[in-house]
Amino acid sequence: MQRRARTYLTGVALAVMLSGGLTACTGSPEDEGGEDTKAGSSGAPDSSAPPGRYRTLPEPCGAVDLSTLKKLLPDAEGAPQGSSTPGKGTASGDEESPYEGQPIATYDTDRRAGCRWKSTNSLATRNLTVDFERVVSYDPAVSDDEQAQLLYDERAGQAEIPTESEPPADEEGGEGGDPADEGGKSGSGGSGEDGGSEAADSGTDGKGGGEGGGDPGGEGEKSDSGGGSDASEEPGGEPSPSSDADLSPRTLDDIGDNAYIDDQLDTGDSGVHRDITLVFRSANVIATVTYDQWLTDKRRTPDSAELQEKARSVAEELAADFDDN
Repeated sequence: MQRRARTYLTGVALAVMLSGGLTACTGSPEDEGGEDTKAGSSGAPDSSAPPGRYRTLPEPCGAVDLSTLKKLLPDAEGAPQGSSTPGKGTASGDEESPYEGQPIATYDTDRRAGCRWKSTNSLATRNLTVDFERVVSYDPAVSDDEQAQLLYDERAGQAEIPTESEPPADEEGGEGGDPADEGGKSGSGGSGEDGGSEAADSGTDGKGGGEGGGDPGGEGEKSDSGGGSDASEEPGGEPSPSSDADLSPRTLDDIGDNAYIDDQLDTGDSGVHRDITLVFRSANVIATVTYDQWLTDKRRTPDSAELQEKARSVAEELAADFDDN
């Protein structure tokens, strides 16, 4: 009996020891796993950038008010009418209005959308183009807004317009001379790894919006001041603003998150025309307004101040709509 009792007690003791060991073994990985999960959870969400504010784009042909279009495009109702899409410029009745605009074909209207308008009379041809691009970052460490900023800086650099991200000129070059000048030019491209080709495409699209004839991308010089006075003589034109205003290509502080305006005058064989390009960023959307005027009289030049003011009025209207959404 004593031998059986000792055997029984020994078996019980072994069972208790084994169960305790198993509990300790199974408990340890859970504790360690909890620490790893916490460490991982603290790092992963922080490294993922937030999505952009805008998931869709407005309908571009309906984005500009009719009253604004009539100011920018005098005599548009007398111009040849093409295909159009109803928008803010829709006229009453069954006839299509040239103020409805012509949509620009894109593969995905949630990522890229545009519209163009045209006005022609005996003195001049005017073209207005509006382009929207919603920027999406595929790098989890870079937000959509940050990617849009990189693309905006790239385009501003291509237009040779200084941006906040560019270092001062005295920090870019070496000890002077031609190498420093070349370095400054090469550094004006801004940043952004994948924005170069898109920026080039956008510039082509913006200039290509003009249908007044010739090649808008021909050789020309950036204008530092307004030239000509055709606006007051052209039917529907308006007096130009004061000549004291700064008309050089520059950044703008009161449109969207970032904005710049570029002004180019071309007096080549294709015709005399002035092209105004205003680009602004609102969160993860980049909007481009291109407004140009072609003159039939090559002895005169389009008025820079008037064209800039009208392009700016369109951009301010579009930026306000983005702010409201």
